[in-house]
Order: sequence, then structure tokens, then C-alpha cells
Amino acid sequence: MDWKPMVTMLAVVTVFAVMNTLTKMAFNEGMHTTVLIVLRQLTATLFLAPIAYFKERKTRPKMTTEIFVYLFLSALLGASLTQWLFFFGLRYTTATFASAFINMTPMFTFLLALPFKIEKLDVATGSGAAKLTGTAVGLAGAILMALYQGPALTGAPTTDHHAAAGAHGGGAWRWAIGSAALLGGSASWSLWFILQSKIGTKYPALYSSTAWTFLLSTAQMAAVGAATEAMTLQVWLPGTALKAVTVLFVGVVGSGLGFLAMSWCVERRGPVFTTAFMPLIQMIAAGINVTVLREQLHLGSVVGSALVVVGLYLVLWGKSNEASSKSKLPPPSNSKLALDEEAEHGGDSRIMQSV
Repeated sequence: MDWKPMVTMLAVVTVFAVMNTLTKMAFNEGMHTTVLIVLRQLTATLFLAPIAYFKERKTRPKMTTEIFVYLFLSALLGASLTQWLFFFGLRYTTATFASAFINMTPMFTFLLALPFKIEKLDVATGSGAAKLTGTAVGLAGAILMALYQGPALTGAPTTDHHAAAGAHGGGAWRWAIGSAALLGGSASWSLWFILQSKIGTKYPALYSSTAWTFLLSTAQMAAVGAATEAMTLQVWLPGTALKAVTVLFVGVVGSGLGFLAMSWCVERRGPVFTTAFMPLIQMIAAGINVTVLREQLHLGSVVGSALVVVGLYLVLWGKSNEASSKSKLPPPSNSKLALDEEAEHGGDSRIMQSV
């Protein structure tokens, strides 16, 4: 058995959990959301651009106006809007709570892909019923987390903004706003996944398209920052060691190395295997945040998170079972002829996998 993909994904989810904790700590020190996104994307661009240039310089398709528009929308949805909403929600809730909403992405992707006919739903089959049930269970868990906090399960004092706001009677309102932002971030990221199915066929250069996405997101969020933030060095430079470490970690390790590692795992074991590790982010984050940030765990968050994880694995099982069933279907009678024609014309057969 090849243990390398499993060990790699365990390292990736640990990195993401630490990244969420560092981000929350940087916000607690007063770092602005827009500034962190700009610096993160810029750092990731500088890290990935040379790799993309040398790895794909002979295979990269020519840039066209249509491809540039797709990449601009990819940056807007997948990098700028998703991160802004996620960080906004993180600022108003906790790192553990925010990590739970990452698990909602496959469910939102499934729902949003139905109108575009990218996904098909047949409730008469086991895989279709599993995907529908999993989505319903996951959404119920997300709603429970947003509307019901419940008693604290840990008695440690918390440094979280939500608790501080609660002392003044505004905690519930802040929690609801943060939850709505996190749901919006999950939906935005899901739309990005759907858009990627187009980009993957029109611009099949994974490293280059990602570097472009980071670069365009840097420009987009820099424009937002110029309009909303004070243009002073005090705001735009990480003034403390924690802020500087956070920028470097989320840019190089989180966006850069994390992306490369996940791409490698998808190539080796497929997207279902890779996505199945995502719930560990929340579990690792919970352990770190209860001990480091002294966050409180509440009953509503624990029960809701459990429902989200159950829903996620039902959706993943449905996807995996559906893919397995399709692979067992006999090929069409003219498949060999089609392959021969493609080989004769120098065609390139690609398999697009998505969760």
C-alpha cells in the first residue's frame, strides 16, 4: 500500500488548521482582512509563478481574451470573494467554527451544478439518494450551527471576539453575521469549482492558471483595499512578528505548497480521496484553538459539525459509487474507431475529475 498520499494529506490538513489559527490570531492583533488577502495572494504569486513558468513553458496554451476573462472570474470567485467572506466570518466567529464550513463545499457544488447539467440526480439509485440525503443532512448541520449555540462544553475562558461581544449583548448578532458570511464563502467557492470545469478545458495549464488566479486576485483586492483602507505603511505592512509569520505561512505554505501537495494527491488517488481528509481540518483546529486560543466549544457547534461531516461523507460515497458504476459500463461499439481517429489527428484525451 502506498502511504505517501495519506501522509501528504495529513500534513496538508494540519497546515490548513494551523493557517486558520494563525489568521485568527492576526485578526485579534488588528490585522485588516483586505490587507491579509492582498499580501497572501502576492506571496503565493511570487512563489508559484516561477514554478509555473519553468514547468509549463512548452505546454502552456496561448493566452486569449476569452481565457483571460475566465481567469479573472476565477480569481474573483475562488480567491477574492471566497477568502474575503471566509475571513469576515472567521473574524466574527471562531477558527474551529469557520473550519466546519469548508466541509460544505462539495454539497453546495453538487446543488449548484444541477442547473448547469454538470451533475445528474437520480434518487432511484443508491448513489443519487446518498448525494441528496448527504446534502440535506449537511445543510441541516450548517443551519444548526448558525442558529443554535448551546451550552459551553469547555470551561476555559476565551479570547474570541464573539465572546467579548456577547458580554455587551451583541454576540448572537455577530455570530449570525459570521455564519452567513461563511455560508456565502462556501457557495462562492462552489461556483468557482463549477467554473474550473470550463477553465480546465480551455486553459489546461494547472500551475499557470493558478498563478494567474493569485495575481489577478492580488490586483482585485488591492483595488478594494485602496478604496476602503488607509494608505499608510502602518496598515499595509505586517507590523508584528505574528502578522509577518502569518502572511508568509498562508502565502507560501498554505496557498503554495498546500496547492502543490493537494494537486499531487488528486493525481495519485483522485479527488474523492483528497476531499475525504477535509473534516480533519476542523478536528485539528479544535484541538489547537481550545489549547492555544482558549476558545470554547459549544454543543450546537459540535452537533452541527457532526451532521456536516456525515453529510459530506454521504455525498462523497455517492460520488465515488457513481464513478465506479460508470467505469464498469461497456464502452460504445465505435469507441475504438474514435480513439484511432484521435490518435491519427494527434488528439489529446483528458479525463476531468471533480467532486
